[in-house]
Amino acid sequence: MNSSPVETTTRYIQNDSDDCYPSANPEKQLFVGLYLAVIVLGIPSNVFFLFVSCQHIRQKNELGVYLFNLALSDLLFIACLPVWVQFTLSDEWLHGEAACTVCVFLLFTNFYTSAVLLSCIAVDRYLAVVHPLKFCTFRKRKMAVTVSVTAWIFTAVFNAITVSPDSVYDEKNLICLDVLPLPKMQRRVNIARFVVGFLIPSAVVGFCCWRICLDVKRNRTLGSTERGRVFKLLGSVLLTLYVCFGPVHVMMVLRSLLDICPYPYWLFIGYKLSIIFSTLNCLADPLLYCFMSRAGQASASNALLILRKTCKRQILQPNEQISGTGKC
Repeated sequence: MNSSPVETTTRYIQNDSDDCYPSANPEKQLFVGLYLAVIVLGIPSNVFFLFVSCQHIRQKNELGVYLFNLALSDLLFIACLPVWVQFTLSDEWLHGEAACTVCVFLLFTNFYTSAVLLSCIAVDRYLAVVHPLKFCTFRKRKMAVTVSVTAWIFTAVFNAITVSPDSVYDEKNLICLDVLPLPKMQRRVNIARFVVGFLIPSAVVGFCCWRICLDVKRNRTLGSTERGRVFKLLGSVLLTLYVCFGPVHVMMVLRSLLDICPYPYWLFIGYKLSIIFSTLNCLADPLLYCFMSRAGQASASNALLILRKTCKRQILQPNEQISGTGKC
């Protein structure tokens, strides 16, 4: 009995899955360099970002709660980057199935926690600008804590459902995350990630920014400087969400639709580059909210002043001890 073309193609993919992986990756040096740059710049900037967000929280600003969780999510992801650097250099995952699953879990946790928190910040700004006298309960610090905890729980549950060892780890070829060809279930998961993790947050952020822009243009009491600051902040939020998370989710969909062997090299490189764009989110968050808004600039200045005084005090204390010993 003759097999159908679909069955023949499927059997070919399953039997010759090794042909899906590119034989050479000359671009990996670039990827390693970018990963190292994110580690070197991302750790101190996000630690400082945590400190600044704590200043917001002490001032009972609900925005600080979202900023704190953004920085925490970025630091958790950066903690796994050295392992991804090793994998990129050696082209082999040497840490086993469990470590691969955990690292992929944290990768997507950073994606979707950041996307949800960006949506929360956009909604918070929308309520503050468009409906300043309504929905005051939703702009309280306790509500922000509740929403942030809910975002973490939702992301953890979603990733627990969609991240499985069989779909992210290839034991035969020692490959983590970039398993080829994609399992049938993983194709559906990629579509779900595109809708839940990117399309819905993008629609929420886009709507909020659109309404805020309309309200700011109609408000004659705002000066050109204030309007420019609002537009710059909103543009940065949109740019962060669309540039950092848009490409990787589009490439996920393309991988699901064009999953054939041998794998198209342009699609493989495009997917790798989209992962790089997503890691830049760890650098975009601190720059965006510490230095693009007036409140962020004030908090950053206060934080730098406190750090400067602390360092100065630590330098003076040994000198005081030395001078005191000499007098004795």
